[in-house]
Amino acid sequence: MSDSPDPSSEPRREPIFNVPGIVAVLVGLMWAIHVAADLVLDEYGLGNLRIWFAFIPDRFFSASQWPGGALPLVWTGFTHAFLHVDYMHLAINTAWLAIFGTPVGRRYGAAGVLIVFLLGALAGALVQTLALTFSVNQFAVLLGASGGVSALTGAAMRFIFEPVIWGRNPETDEPMPLGRRTATLSGVFRNPRSRVFIIFWMGLNLLIGFAPMILGASIAVAWEAHIGGFLAGLLLPSALDAVARRRQRP
Repeated sequence: MSDSPDPSSEPRREPIFNVPGIVAVLVGLMWAIHVAADLVLDEYGLGNLRIWFAFIPDRFFSASQWPGGALPLVWTGFTHAFLHVDYMHLAINTAWLAIFGTPVGRRYGAAGVLIVFLLGALAGALVQTLALTFSVNQFAVLLGASGGVSALTGAAMRFIFEPVIWGRNPETDEPMPLGRRTATLSGVFRNPRSRVFIIFWMGLNLLIGFAPMILGASIAVAWEAHIGGFLAGLLLPSALDAVARRRQRP
């Protein structure tokens, strides 16, 4: 008679996609919206979807020329993040969201991810609008999660390259990791790894912005929105940490 295997000795199965639930929801929602629009809407319907839910900075300057006037500005600063130009645009943004949304989600939870993502999308839209006021061509339609994803990237820079803080388990007195500390803004730039990442990231976006002068060709990427979202993300962990500290006080 053979012995039955001990269930506790079997290796635990790890999920293939080990991302926080809120990140999976955001990714799934973006894909569902894009696939549904692609399958259901014709060119006219897709145009109307973008008119009402993409961010159009020209509404600030010529609101009367657009359906709904200035009213859609109330929501399009956020909703544009859920619309994408094509499947490649969608795939890149959702992959980046999974990469940098995961550490932010594990540190700050679902609410933290939503706050950083949505405020980053809004910051990106506003910076894009500001940039257009100094541009010869003041017309643009902003859509895509890049501003929100850039904010998650900026927020992650505040802690992913910082050392782990260790403490003692209150029950066993064994050493245990408590997480990574949040760097100050100056500390982010003193850390060689985060500094190199930020210089590379900023340089890449500035290269895209100056491509017309350098390469003689324009690249349809809202690089100003990327930078606006990234800067917002760099600032937000300070506020999130302050809220967490207040909640921990008795």
